[in-house]
Amino acid sequence: MTGATTDASPAGGSGSRSAGRVLLPVATGRQVRAYLRRVMRGRRPLLCATAVTMIAESLLGLVGPVAIGWITQAIADHRGVGVLVGPVVLLATSTVAGAAAGWGSTVLLARTVLPAVARLREETVAAAVELPIDVVEAGGAGDLVSRVSGDAELVSDAASDALGSFIGSGLAILAALAGLAALDWRFALAGLLAVPIQAHTLRWYLRTSRPIYAGGRVADGRRASALLTGFTALSTLRALRLGASQRDRVEAASAESMDYEFRAVRAATRFYGRLNLAEFVGLGAILLVAYFLVRAELVSLGAATTAALFFAGLFGPINIVLGVFDGIQQAGAGLARLVGITTLTGARDAGRPAPGPIGTAASLTAENVSFGYGEGPDVVRDISLRLEPGRQIAVVGTTGSGKSTLASLLAGLRRPRTGTAALDGVFLEYIDLPQHHVALVTQETHVFAGTIADNLRLARPEATREAIDDALHAVGAHDWVEALPDGIETPVGGGGRPLTASQAQQLALARLWLLDPPIVILDEATAEAGSDTARALDHAARQVTRGRSSVVIAHRLGQAAHADIVIVMENGRVGERGGHEELRAAGGVYATLWAAWSQASSGPA
Repeated sequence: MTGATTDASPAGGSGSRSAGRVLLPVATGRQVRAYLRRVMRGRRPLLCATAVTMIAESLLGLVGPVAIGWITQAIADHRGVGVLVGPVVLLATSTVAGAAAGWGSTVLLARTVLPAVARLREETVAAAVELPIDVVEAGGAGDLVSRVSGDAELVSDAASDALGSFIGSGLAILAALAGLAALDWRFALAGLLAVPIQAHTLRWYLRTSRPIYAGGRVADGRRASALLTGFTALSTLRALRLGASQRDRVEAASAESMDYEFRAVRAATRFYGRLNLAEFVGLGAILLVAYFLVRAELVSLGAATTAALFFAGLFGPINIVLGVFDGIQQAGAGLARLVGITTLTGARDAGRPAPGPIGTAASLTAENVSFGYGEGPDVVRDISLRLEPGRQIAVVGTTGSGKSTLASLLAGLRRPRTGTAALDGVFLEYIDLPQHHVALVTQETHVFAGTIADNLRLARPEATREAIDDALHAVGAHDWVEALPDGIETPVGGGGRPLTASQAQQLALARLWLLDPPIVILDEATAEAGSDTARALDHAARQVTRGRSSVVIAHRLGQAAHADIVIVMENGRVGERGGHEELRAAGGVYATLWAAWSQASSGPA
């Protein structure tokens, strides 16, 4: 069962095109910054406290080299052992205080950023499940899956670990440079000789790696799409002997993704090699300056030792910064892809008029509705209908006549190219339809991993055992469910007890019963039933539509006989419209279809 959703079009973000397919948008830098400002709003006190503790941790890290410098100078001056007590105590105290500050900064940073990351994941998933089906089809389900899984994981890992290491190491680098300058400006000047090499290297790496990581995330989306297609359409691929060609597509997508990985590794290797050169130049300059300054008695041996330790201490933070920089960059690319999904619903909501209250006895209308997939021709054209409260419309026609497309338009899953679809006069695109106004059940039902009760409570989480039993009785599923080893607590779906197609359809109809929407659309929801269960499923469908406005895409014409209005679809248009008996007497297409169906069956199912 699918709750109808509203449509949206990509806005603001940049999209990617792959093999004729436009991928879901990627947010711009401005959109990402605006999103971060919004989710971090109200967290300024925590941010300030985090900054203070991280700065304190960085400054405490300078105490060790200073203490060692004092000890070195005391040894050079042949002082007594008692002189070492102060530096040793200072060293021990700073170590303990630094550990405490490090722990505090980690906790504060986690409390600052992790709730924001959790909110991002929630909003992304919420936006993803509300995306109109045509947007997902255009962008590819694989791209969407790679975002809400892989990209979300990258951002989460960066926020929980890499971000803190990156900021803390950056502050430690600044503190060490300030310490060098405090000892003697010539030490700082000598250390700065490494900066041009590091700056040039960093600039080269940023310019080189950023498009590699962004392209790699897109390539991962293509690979996920190819794999998802292969797995979900496995039976079809085997039946049509298309396995080899699909395997070639998966291999090509995987090769493209691996190529980005190799390019990233090559860039990182060159990056670290150039940074080693910068470290050699900087430390060599520090030691050379220290030699001349000590000989000229301009600085003490202890100060020179401290300067050398300050600069050597930069190696660790710099390596940490660069070690996590790859993850930060990848997380940045992933963050832009995640925020890109939220821009779709944001664009949908922007400027949307607030709909008035929609009653439980709402009327559903379509006026001159036309729709086509992608850039293809219209598959439904100029459809107009009105579903009055409590009435039922049956839609019949041959395969490919546009029945299922019309159902998705009436459910709000797709937005018409032309014309309007409205609920109580409010365009469907302006309504959050999942609020139990319109529900769609198709023949492609899904059994979720969990118990029977879990599957049914998806429609109404607070449903009692009595409500679940009522729903199962209504759709004729109570007896076989009670016969299961654990009744409604029997695990089904992935890893659980397999259900037949008819049983899965009954569960979908039971969910619909619990959801209790005023408008129901059944898109061949009982089409998979064999002759032994057809009557039971048709009875279940009549039960869940009784007292509700409904549109039934009829697989068997016997279903149309109970409808108030029958619409016959021909090549995407309404060919005939009227009551069952009226259309039979008219001798048109419906009469011909009815005669053929009646002859092939023993009577209305």
